Amino acid sequence: MSPAGDARGRAEQAEGAAGPRGGGRPGTGRAAAVLRDARALPPLALLLVGSQFAFNVGFFAVLPYLADHLGGGLGLAGWLVGLVLGLRTFSQQGLFVVGGTLTDRFGARPVVLAGCVLRIAGFCWLGFAEGTASVIASVLLIGFAAALFSPAVETEIVRQAVRHERASGTPRTRVLALFSVSGQAGTLVGPLLGSLLLLGGFRAACLVGAAVFALVLAGHLRLMPGPESRGDSGPRAGEGRPRLREGVRLLLGDRRFLGLCLAYSGYLLAYNQLYLALPGEVERATGSQGALGWLLAWSSVLYIAAQFPVLSWAAARLSRRATLVWGLLLVSLGFASAAALTPVGALGGLLPSVAFVTALTLGQVLIVPTVRAWLPDLVDDARLGLFTGALSSLSGLVVLLGSVPAGALLDMGGPVPWLALAAVPLAGAALVPRGPRS
Repeated sequence: MSPAGDARGRAEQAEGAAGPRGGGRPGTGRAAAVLRDARALPPLALLLVGSQFAFNVGFFAVLPYLADHLGGGLGLAGWLVGLVLGLRTFSQQGLFVVGGTLTDRFGARPVVLAGCVLRIAGFCWLGFAEGTASVIASVLLIGFAAALFSPAVETEIVRQAVRHERASGTPRTRVLALFSVSGQAGTLVGPLLGSLLLLGGFRAACLVGAAVFALVLAGHLRLMPGPESRGDSGPRAGEGRPRLREGVRLLLGDRRFLGLCLAYSGYLLAYNQLYLALPGEVERATGSQGALGWLLAWSSVLYIAAQFPVLSWAAARLSRRATLVWGLLLVSLGFASAAALTPVGALGGLLPSVAFVTALTLGQVLIVPTVRAWLPDLVDDARLGLFTGALSSLSGLVVLLGSVPAGALLDMGGPVPWLALAAVPLAGAALVPRGPRS
């Protein structure tokens, strides 16, 4: 991309992040802009935004407490807990390429519906699972369900954002920002709901999570159009479906895309420590898991509050590459801060956890939208699902390979594991490709 094109892209990103200019207090103006954008969305895009909220509510009512359930409730060793969590991430992120490919071929509706059904079954199974094999199987089913649902929804919201941009002139970045904020709002509500549900036991949390996905399934059955209605912009029967082999060949030959995948992998492995390292640190500091839900809530509140102003600042001053690098450096700083503050007893011993969550979230604010904005510049629309899925699949493989040693490392305790994990996003920052191309 030329310098002028890159500057134009950053200006569009800034406009999308900050919203329309106007008088009044900045917070009030941003909130009003978000409401205007939501009201202007077409029905399908609004359904996808709402689905992302509900999906995260059900998901995060259970997942943050899974490590404690496996280690404390079922008595699994630390390395085995790391393996189970890594398998969950791999079966989800690692198999996104399957959901993305199916979305390119058949459209979003059938893939989303199948994902909802499997997620309901997986949560019900996990709630009653007791043996190691049963737990692993249920966790794999939960992950694969998301591997169908999430890439289908993410691919379709990008396509709908492009359609809305062409029809109304609203930058697609604003639609994607609404989608992201909706997901983070679900991430905020989910752990708090889980904290209350745990009063009735882990099984109760799983069953309520399944009920949430049943509501999502009902909503899509009723409101999401099939390909024949042309509300779904995915390919339809007889319209030149993309060939998988050709798509994979292009994917593996795209060095910029592969570099982006590896950089994103460093972030994703670090982010996975919210569910592997953070619960253990909270337990060590306070003797219980009670504060975990509040820390995850703080992460969501900070993300929602910081996304628009931080992205606006970054878009006006930094290239996409620099934004991604700074995001990964912030994540690394979070681990280093936790290591440095471990001996400090302030905030009831939670200061390392607060520092880690804060830096990780600010890094996430920069990383996730930047990577998502990069993809349409790298891929033809007919293969957007494949590349969207492959990004998560390759990253999920890295998480699987890294979670077992991370779990074993965390069994050591102290600041050393945090310092070792700080090197992961640093390595990702070194692998960020030089720049986007049109």
